[in-house]
Amino acid sequence: MDDATARAQLKNMLAELDRSIMVLRGDPVAVADRSAADAGSDLTGADRAQAMIDVATRHRTAVVDALERLDAGVYGRCVDCDKPVPEGRLAARPEAARCVRCQSERERRR
Repeated sequence: MDDATARAQLKNMLAELDRSIMVLRGDPVAVADRSAADAGSDLTGADRAQAMIDVATRHRTAVVDALERLDAGVYGRCVDCDKPVPEGRLAARPEAARCVRCQSERERRR
């Protein structure tokens, strides 16, 4: 994938993530005059929304990091082994920082 295409895709992803995070951070639902069961349901909903915000924020960080790698001229190189990240991986996940082997190793260590 050429740098201009990657940059455009990453900037679009960043804009979509920013919109999603703003929506998820919207005003909390007022819980006054509600039953304890409703309040518990709201808490579960709030926990779910916070989990979604956390995932979107981590994804946003990965996109920003990819844009920084583009600016530094190292986009498409694995941050761990410096080998090229396969084109197919970048096409599917433009924010990918690692080749498949290094990403697999990282996930196994978790």
